[in-house]
Amino acid sequence: MIKVIQPHIFSDIDRVDCFFTEANREMNEPVGGYGNIKGLNLGLNSEENESIVQKNYDLLFDETGWNQNQLIIARQVHSNNIKSVQEPGIVEGVDGLVTDREDLLLGIQVADCAAILIADPNPVHPVIGAFHAGWRGAVAGIVGEGLNEMINLGGNPAQCKAFISPCISVDNFEVGEEVASKFPSEYCDYNHFDKPHLNLKAFLRDQLLECGVKEPHIETSPFCTIDDDRFYSYRRERDQSGRMLGVIRISPKK
Repeated sequence: MIKVIQPHIFSDIDRVDCFFTEANREMNEPVGGYGNIKGLNLGLNSEENESIVQKNYDLLFDETGWNQNQLIIARQVHSNNIKSVQEPGIVEGVDGLVTDREDLLLGIQVADCAAILIADPNPVHPVIGAFHAGWRGAVAGIVGEGLNEMINLGGNPAQCKAFISPCISVDNFEVGEEVASKFPSEYCDYNHFDKPHLNLKAFLRDQLLECGVKEPHIETSPFCTIDDDRFYSYRRERDQSGRMLGVIRISPKK
């Protein structure tokens, strides 16, 4: 069985479904198996043959029963570019997707960066968003840009619920002063390490709060992608790192 995380924050919303994959490293071996990267690698930008990655997508969607033909994937570039989408496919040069269309699956690939999945559960007109946030996207304001696009579709941040996926923790996110200086000092630990360490999760959470999302409506995963082998980590594994996938959809009215 494929292992996924199902965020609790969306569990009481009838028309929003969401999951975040683990690495599932037991699924195949890089030597003697069918892939070069161990596990359920879903990274279009990973060091793996595209046909192998597609096979992993087939396995995932066969098991979940979700319609892969309705999937939209961002070809991510560490930007704050957001696209409002109405049709499935691959969207080039963006790091965020929003929609108000039923049954479209918004997908974000990560390995140390955070996938931020957001839903306005308005029963008449729900709106969803999926965003890729590493330090570049975070400091460029991808959270605010994404919520603005959701507002343009009728979303209301005060009603939104949000999930911040497993990503790199402050204990492991060493950065240079050129990166640390781009963030307010309260998100950088200068005291416990030789170099600054960035608290990406806290920064993203507070960005959501500043944009009007209520604190009880935010779920932040406690897991670190570097410390926990259940997840891929580019910093730890480099070219042998696969990618996890965060997916969110609006289900049809019952």
